[in-house]
Amino acid sequence: MKTFLKKHWSNILFVLFIILLIIPQTRVPIQVGVNRLLSFGPSTVSEATRDQVQDYNWQLRDLDGTRFNLEDAKGEVVLINLWATWCPPCIAEMPSFQNLYDQYGQKVTFLFVSNEEPATIHSFLERHQYDLPIYQPLSMGPERLQSRSLPTTYLLSRDGEIVVEKTGVANWNASSFHRVLDELIQEDTD
Repeated sequence: MKTFLKKHWSNILFVLFIILLIIPQTRVPIQVGVNRLLSFGPSTVSEATRDQVQDYNWQLRDLDGTRFNLEDAKGEVVLINLWATWCPPCIAEMPSFQNLYDQYGQKVTFLFVSNEEPATIHSFLERHQYDLPIYQPLSMGPERLQSRSLPTTYLLSRDGEIVVEKTGVANWNASSFHRVLDELIQEDTD
């Protein structure tokens, strides 16, 4: 038996890993962990190819029921994250978003947009001790800010240029992303 285990230990570990991925209670934490390991700071869109958001008309509602229109954030640096509580890459990047929000929440407009029920979102936020500004869409967003993939994140400059467009997990608290935000925030004071 000892010889069998020594000879096939890697196969046994592989089968055990597959079994853990099949079980729902262990699958999501494993997926979240792998996504965090593979996440890097997002890259910017080259200045020559940046699209500009023309239509800011997007009706949203926060979890307390207060309405917000993206139009109200025109002229500000805006970070929009499309996410869901059931999405492992979304869950994986939330700690970096919380850290980013803690540092830049007074300088950047953050919009975390989810179609889920408020009770589901509240439960998720409480369980993880997040205090991110969560919104639900009341209307279709601007065409240029629509995505069929989660998570998708957009960073808009003050003049509406899409500086970052990232689908999938990223480390939003990376120093390289801080520099991008600092430059965009500074543009107003120059």
